[in-house]
Amino acid sequence: MSNKVTQAVETGAPESVAESVARFQAVRRQTERLAAPLSAEDQTVQSMPDASPTKWHLAHTTWFFETFVLGPHAPGYRAFDPAFEYLFNSYYEAVGPRHPRPQRGLLSRPGVEEIMAYRRHVTDAMTDLLGRGAANVADLVKLGLHHEQQHQELILMDAKHMLSLNPLRPAYRAAPPQAVTSEAPPLAWSAFEGGLTEVGHDGQGFAFDNEGPRHRVWLDPFALASRPTSCAEYLAFIEDGGYRRPEFWLSAGWDCVTQRGWEAPLYWEMKDGRWHVFTLSGLRALQPSEPVCHVSAYEAAAFAKWAGKRLPREAEWEKGAAALQGTSEVWEWTASPYVAYPGYREPPGAIGEYNGKFMANQMVLRGGCSATPVDHIRTTYRNFFPPDARWMFGGIRLAEDLR
Repeated sequence: MSNKVTQAVETGAPESVAESVARFQAVRRQTERLAAPLSAEDQTVQSMPDASPTKWHLAHTTWFFETFVLGPHAPGYRAFDPAFEYLFNSYYEAVGPRHPRPQRGLLSRPGVEEIMAYRRHVTDAMTDLLGRGAANVADLVKLGLHHEQQHQELILMDAKHMLSLNPLRPAYRAAPPQAVTSEAPPLAWSAFEGGLTEVGHDGQGFAFDNEGPRHRVWLDPFALASRPTSCAEYLAFIEDGGYRRPEFWLSAGWDCVTQRGWEAPLYWEMKDGRWHVFTLSGLRALQPSEPVCHVSAYEAAAFAKWAGKRLPREAEWEKGAAALQGTSEVWEWTASPYVAYPGYREPPGAIGEYNGKFMANQMVLRGGCSATPVDHIRTTYRNFFPPDARWMFGGIRLAEDLR
């Protein structure tokens, strides 16, 4: 499999043996640090079908290395438990059957301690393999590490959703000290003349397969907002009846509003006459200056229409990103469906199922958020979720036409 997998990723300068071992161990430790504040009971709960228990994330990221690296490439490797091949496969049809995703929370066994033993077993075997300078698996290991970092963000997303449903409103972590400002910086606009431009990954350094190939697109003149939409700006939309006025909504979005009772972003709640928001540090008063977060693509599009603007197309976002985008607190919805770029080819084998098979009924988000590993934030990164999804850290940046 390894000779095929190299087509899935782009790599930069090769790492030394010591560097590859250190990077592998650092990513594995970070995943465990993120899980550490959660009790064994916390780690078993599945709060909705789209989320996964924390211990499942710990096991699945381990399964990836056992299935795609150690099994095929480490002579004499013995699987920790053959049953885990079924329990912790996510969606790789080519690997075999798997436990149904909506039922992951029913897996009271194996427990957290056994899953941590599984992680140690695989981490030790991988450290040994990498320490022998196994260059033939370098690209596959790099993909596995970036995959695990994606699950680090998912751990925080899913844990936040799980804790939010507990009436005690428990905090995942203590609130960090931060300066509170009553207003966001004034909204400004940056104009872009458009024309023929190139977007997509250029092949320098790592990228997921869906970020390429680099290709040309035509852009008409447009402008992007200088920052994401603030909570205060979104609150004005709510107070103007935004969730009661169908003229702002796509039809499917209005169905969500009426059928699901949406009145505000996910995690917003009214308490003592004031809006509060549930965070990883528990429930606190809404900060008007912060970027609005946990809105769906439907809510983002409705707000943009109410504001007399629109959402950026992903090529516009990428064109403007170099001028505007630093590390953001929220992912930013675009108006673009998640589809293949011209010339895209799925890598062969099971690894080809990583991205391409999801190119339907999803919308693209760009940028990154406060939960995103720093080395995943790049201008070509394409995140994607269904347009009604709200539990990821999704926000809004407005765009407008210049004609």
